[in-house]
Amino acid sequence: MTNRSAVLARLARLVAAGDRDLPLASRLCAACVEILGADGGAITLASTRPERLTVSTSDGTSARIEDLQDVLGEGPGQEAFREGRAVVTHVDGAEGGPFPMFTEMAGDIAGPVTVWAIPMHPGGTTIGVITLYRSAGPLTESLDDAQFLADAVGAALLDERATDGSAPFAAWSDRARVHQAAGMIVAQLAIAPADALAILRAHAYASSATLDEIAADVVHRRLSFTHTNQGVSHDAASSDDSTGSGER
Repeated sequence: MTNRSAVLARLARLVAAGDRDLPLASRLCAACVEILGADGGAITLASTRPERLTVSTSDGTSARIEDLQDVLGEGPGQEAFREGRAVVTHVDGAEGGPFPMFTEMAGDIAGPVTVWAIPMHPGGTTIGVITLYRSAGPLTESLDDAQFLADAVGAALLDERATDGSAPFAAWSDRARVHQAAGMIVAQLAIAPADALAILRAHAYASSATLDEIAADVVHRRLSFTHTNQGVSHDAASSDDSTGSGER
């Protein structure tokens, strides 16, 4: 997975195809599990803080792994959040290691597995961790690609207030063009407006652009999401502005 547009296209397709009755976080979690070839996963915000909240787990095993880390106060997710880097832990019955209690008890829960804890830090500050487990073999994508996906998901989950109380994203929702672009994505993918805004945020992060710039690309049809026989694809359409001076 080397094309970031392809990563986001698949993320958008899976979110759009998910159960509309499920929260966005649940559909994002399920998408990460599928894209990265994991057996299960969880998304936890503020992983080491008192306000720690697991917003989604894909199955009972991942829920128990997250609960175990919360109870013990140790584990790969805790370290990934504190250090802002991906942490890989092998739960294979071996004694010792950085998380001896976690690996011993996680083995009782899941058997021999590898656990990947990947921080979400789309704005530079870690807001949470995506934790994935797999019983056989590595993830199907590289750790760099998994980190990119985690940051894109983090951007999609950001509300309009930052975790420190500031509001760096508040101006985004004030722009009529952003709402217009979200409406166009709603029509293209038949998803909820909040989900469409999340997709816009993920694209803004991935493109190192402002949300307004990405919205302009959608409104001027330089960027679109179209239905295909295989699901939803991401198209970088040519600009309607024949002079090449389309707004950015």
